[in-house]
Amino acid sequence: MTDGVRIRVRGQVQGVGFRPFIWQLAQRFGLGGSVLNDREGVLIFATGTDLDGFLAAIRSEAPPLSRIDAIETAAHRFEVAPVGFGIAESQGSGAETRVTPDAATCAECLADIRGSDPRRAGYAFTNCTHCGPRFTILRSLPYDRSRTTMAEFAMCAECAAEYADPADRRFHAQPVACAACGPQLRFDTPGDPVAAAAAALLAGAVLAVKGLGGFHLCCDATNAEAISTLRTRKRRPTKPLALMGRWEDIRTYADPSDEEEAALASSAAPIVLLLRAAPLPETLAPGQARLGWMLPYTPLHHLLLDRVQRPLVMTSGNLSGEPQVIGNDEAREVLGALVDGILDHDREIARRLDDSVMRMAPSGPMILRRARGMAPDTLPLPDGFDDAPQVAAFGAHLKSAICLVKNGQALLSHHLGDLDNALTWDEFVKADWDYAALFDHRPEVFACDLHPDYLSSRHAWERAGGAPVEVQHHHAHLAACLAENGWPLDGGAVAGIVLDGLGLGADGSVWGGELLLGDYRGYERRAHLRPAPLMGGDAASREPWRNALARLDQAGLPGVADRLFPEAPRDILRQAAERGVNAPLSSSAGRHFDAVAAILGLSPARQSFEGEAAMALEAVADGVVGPDYAFGTDARIIEPSEALTAMVADLEAGMSVPEIAAGVHAGLAQAFATRARALVRSGEAKAVALSGGCFQNARLLSETLRSLAGVPVLIHARVPANDGGLALGQAVIAAAQSLGGR
Repeated sequence: MTDGVRIRVRGQVQGVGFRPFIWQLAQRFGLGGSVLNDREGVLIFATGTDLDGFLAAIRSEAPPLSRIDAIETAAHRFEVAPVGFGIAESQGSGAETRVTPDAATCAECLADIRGSDPRRAGYAFTNCTHCGPRFTILRSLPYDRSRTTMAEFAMCAECAAEYADPADRRFHAQPVACAACGPQLRFDTPGDPVAAAAAALLAGAVLAVKGLGGFHLCCDATNAEAISTLRTRKRRPTKPLALMGRWEDIRTYADPSDEEEAALASSAAPIVLLLRAAPLPETLAPGQARLGWMLPYTPLHHLLLDRVQRPLVMTSGNLSGEPQVIGNDEAREVLGALVDGILDHDREIARRLDDSVMRMAPSGPMILRRARGMAPDTLPLPDGFDDAPQVAAFGAHLKSAICLVKNGQALLSHHLGDLDNALTWDEFVKADWDYAALFDHRPEVFACDLHPDYLSSRHAWERAGGAPVEVQHHHAHLAACLAENGWPLDGGAVAGIVLDGLGLGADGSVWGGELLLGDYRGYERRAHLRPAPLMGGDAASREPWRNALARLDQAGLPGVADRLFPEAPRDILRQAAERGVNAPLSSSAGRHFDAVAAILGLSPARQSFEGEAAMALEAVADGVVGPDYAFGTDARIIEPSEALTAMVADLEAGMSVPEIAAGVHAGLAQAFATRARALVRSGEAKAVALSGGCFQNARLLSETLRSLAGVPVLIHARVPANDGGLALGQAVIAAAQSLGGR
């Protein structure tokens, strides 16, 4: 018998080189024993004279892609004293651990593809335990090659030797491959696929390029004609297009801060919104002060950009509103008519993942879309949720995502899209079963939005086999912010400023500009923007002038509306609104911003994408100081008419549109912040939480924080403030309800 220790490491510890790291540590500390992967994470059995030093090094020197949640130790007795330290085979199936997100190409692998070794020089699928595909190739857990889309590629002798050597950085890197044995590129013309594709791009072609989580539509970002062609074919007239560039491209055409450069260079390699510097075609993002940039994150991207020596458009390979294409046959069927060539390969993509999108606000990072490189990371549940049951929550209708609660962790899925589209709906249902199977999730509680007609809500009812926990939309936003910030279950009530587009309220009306007082277990609606009719119902979300007409009439300024919108069917809409026909009342802050953008001439008659008018309003206010337009002083009804009247007067007096736009942000922020501050001062609230899609507007967020100076404020950083984070809020509310108490 030999005394030793049993060490359980939980967290993001599979597929990150953790076992060879432990093996190397064991050699250094002269330990005997073994390490293996199983359904709960990494399990170590060790004996030796410096186990304390070994344990300390596990946490302090862990691999770059790992994230340790817990290290648990217990005494262990070896029946036979171990000889040396070994790496054992993985055990079990299912998951009590996490899957590592896909990671951008590391510096060592980049050096390999630019080096002289014929096995890896110019090879588009080079990777190691510090980088490469993970979630997008995984079929089931544990994370072993046989359970990935690399299973069909038998390793050559050289790759097998690297894979088997614990001292090699490719030890048990499941996608390991080289030019002799791994996936291969294909292009539509003979010769080197990368060289041929690069030549086509430089000649103005639009290509489909296969990435990690799906295809991109790609063209030369300096070629206005190619950009116009892409927009026409994709049916995407004005929505901003993402760019991919080398550091020299990004630093030429943008002006990234140190924080923005760090985000770009992270293993997630997200799209980051950066201020324009040197000019690129305006058609990349009409009317926007920022462009979305990302660095190349696969060897293929690096090789392609090395060839073209200029930035490329890299936008999702789909028709607008449809899911991103992932299969080669699917690409030829769906994208064939849109592109002049297809650069693909024979490694299958296991699941669709769009690129993640983020921006840096003065307050820090903001995740706008949580996808490749960020999912399927988990969040620890706050104190008080230790005994929560397994929960499945299904989000909303737009920017849909799923959240699973299990073992004190919340797993928020990748961005799944808007459920209006039938193909996206199919993907949503597939993702539900995919996540449940992959993470061995057996929910006892289901949660959904209060709106009965959301497809996600109907799905929850079907999955629950009865009544799921129905959660009011803005309460879910508030709870998502609380959970992300680790607010304890019994931490007390907060004042939640929740500003977004639309959500069904508890009273049956449409909410969207709310001040709530609440926690995970419940809420009160303490104040809200004065409701205005959504003239034409859903059409008001697409046509900002309708909201301007409603708000101007409400403010006693119908003549201004008549002058601004002479061709619109104003009288018909006014009559319908007066009779309450297809004109539900809404307190939406998003529709209020639409109204202001229309009054200032910043919005099209019809938006081509959600948020277009509000984004234009934010962009024109960037860096400008304006007046603080005062809203009404009623404690419960936030009346915008006074502010609108002052705004119109300033516009007619010749004040610049940027100044007015800046004042609109400041005024709305002050109106909500004043009332939230009062709840904190009275002792009813412990802090203020800011959530809802409008808080992805960095100017609004900054103005609100300025107005709340000196008050504890919770904001989003890792979870989208928009509906992409809603499922997290639903899940923790359902968990809190199941735990009972008050």
